[in-house]
Amino acid sequence: MVRNVASVGLPVDEVLTIRKMRVEPEGEDSGRRICIVTGTHGDELEGQYVCYEMLRRIRERKELLTGTVDIYPAMNPLGIDSLTRGIPAFDLDMNRLFPGDPGGSMTEYVAAEICRDLDGADVCLDIHASNIFLTEMPQARINVNTSGKLVPLAKLLNLDFIWVHAASTVLESTLAHTMNSRGVPTIVVEMGVGMRITKAYGDRLTDGIFHLMYEMGMWREDTPVTSEPIISEDGSVSFLNAAHSGIFIKNAMHGDRVKKGDFIGSIVSPLTGEELDHVVSPADGLLFTIREYPVVDEGSLIARILDEDPYRTKAAGCSDEGSPAAGISEGVS
Repeated sequence: MVRNVASVGLPVDEVLTIRKMRVEPEGEDSGRRICIVTGTHGDELEGQYVCYEMLRRIRERKELLTGTVDIYPAMNPLGIDSLTRGIPAFDLDMNRLFPGDPGGSMTEYVAAEICRDLDGADVCLDIHASNIFLTEMPQARINVNTSGKLVPLAKLLNLDFIWVHAASTVLESTLAHTMNSRGVPTIVVEMGVGMRITKAYGDRLTDGIFHLMYEMGMWREDTPVTSEPIISEDGSVSFLNAAHSGIFIKNAMHGDRVKKGDFIGSIVSPLTGEELDHVVSPADGLLFTIREYPVVDEGSLIARILDEDPYRTKAAGCSDEGSPAAGISEGVS
């Protein structure tokens, strides 16, 4: 059933409406609820396919559903319609507006209503893509303060790795931080590239969501997953930034295992025909982010590499004991 989450008037008799699709079980109900959120940034479209595929699979085998699934495909419908990252005309990043204010401006009101609608969920997945400049391997990004609760859940999602960030790098105005603070375990998923859909990534994540739902007691049949994610703490990631402005010609792909000194790509000058910089890996590890858009300025991000030695060690405080989804309705530690 399609439901309105928030609705506000716009100029010229138009209306901004945030909608969700709620799917409820036809028989036994475990009382559990999962929320799939995407479309917060209008140029991030990877989550659109996940929403479609989730609903398609549920409709095909509705008898297996024993919990409530809420799917929010377009948190920023104006941005999606205009292919802009933020909210057009307001020049605002929607993921910097939470928790919002029910008595505030239009955008603050919408943010507050979204949070109100998500309240009480057992798990929320906030699905993002990269921007048009970079492409990312499927990954979860988690605040170290919530890693004890969220890492065991993220491990079920069929992702390549889990990046546990230091608390100082997390913005309190994001949806994930807000909902975790309100007791809704919320995992940020990043994958793919801006303005595109990578079907293989969407299929993998959808498999992972059904696997999570099975562990939560919301889906009667387990979905096999293929990926055991690497768990990385913040200090084990190396960043490569452009030393010169020019055109970046990549020689490696995200997902490659690289050694220190391996050739990642060149920054070249189309005017002079010179190689301005020979970009090499600073460490052994996994290349999980690579530049997709070739024009770079000095300082532009070229790549991220998960250093080999640190990623062999689990993030501190993450336990394998018991069922990871058993206590998720208890809130965030």
